[in-house]
Amino acid sequence: MKIGEYNTQRSEIILKEYGRNVQRMIEHIRTVPDREKRLKLCLTLIDLIKQLNPSVKEQPEDPQRMWDDLFIMADFNLDVDHPFPIPPRDVLHKKPNRMPYPQSNVRFKHYGKNIEKLVREAMKKEDPQEREELVIYLGKLMKTFYSSWNKEMLDDSVILKDISAMSDGKLSMNLDKVREDNLFEKLYRERKKPFQHSHPHQGGNRGHRHGGRPFNKNKHHRRRDQ
Repeated sequence: MKIGEYNTQRSEIILKEYGRNVQRMIEHIRTVPDREKRLKLCLTLIDLIKQLNPSVKEQPEDPQRMWDDLFIMADFNLDVDHPFPIPPRDVLHKKPNRMPYPQSNVRFKHYGKNIEKLVREAMKKEDPQEREELVIYLGKLMKTFYSSWNKEMLDDSVILKDISAMSDGKLSMNLDKVREDNLFEKLYRERKKPFQHSHPHQGGNRGHRHGGRPFNKNKHHRRRDQ
């Protein structure tokens, strides 16, 4: 690098993940007159890239990709006995194929797609006790997922109705039993805020800040004198 030389005055880096020094090495290899020596320098440079570039080292071994990158950085002008065909120049402007977006008909989006998968798995169980335990677990999940996006509480009757709809009526449970034993309690309880008062009149006196008894100095002095 020359003194006073700025990046704007240098040649553009073709593949930025390898850096300017690697590109300079390729430019030097192109000037070596001995064809056999050029090939040896290319092989040495590929090994050096694997050591210096962690992202290349972590990827699966792909010798052709490394040679393709060498030709790209050499502007497709590298006269060596390479083991793979030279990539076409338009590979630099080739766009990746569009990934298909997964399309699925989720009837109860407020619960999530996985809930319906769990319902289908529960329908495969033949043991009544095991199916009941799965219905309870589904109810807990559904109430938890619903409350994470909605402020109002979801009634247990709605959960049982939705489970029955998702299972085509094959999964059911007694609503009174669910409510009596609170079987659909959320998996994660909300933590109470610190210094939260159970009564609006509490906290008016400093001695009642935490809902406890007022501090009595005389009482403690009497105990010390006894």
